[in-house]
Amino acid sequence: MTNTKGKNLYEFWKEIIPGKIVEETGMQSSKVLINLASNEYFRSKEPRTFPYKIITPVFKESDGTRFRNVTIYAKKARGMMLRFIIKNRINDPAYLRAFVEEGYYFNNDLSKQNEWVFCR
Repeated sequence: MTNTKGKNLYEFWKEIIPGKIVEETGMQSSKVLINLASNEYFRSKEPRTFPYKIITPVFKESDGTRFRNVTIYAKKARGMMLRFIIKNRINDPAYLRAFVEEGYYFNNDLSKQNEWVFCR
């Protein structure tokens, strides 16, 4: 049996979620989306069709020789950053670089234009 809403939840949500995000972002002065969703959930929207800039914070841990992503810590750090944004009423993405919760700091050398890396 074919489902007209899509073959899975990603298909179902792929137009609804971006539409709502564009609607909400359109009311803001800064046309930037801070993506704190996991990669799995972020797949439900199509980044290439999103009309505004997307910045994805990435959280990495030092093992003494290099920085790597540790999923459980990254998930907690995304929540901490969300709390930081809300508590400080951040409207300008540049202020995210001041995030220093639980030892994280903005690493300019590892960061890219749309992927900001925070290490500890």
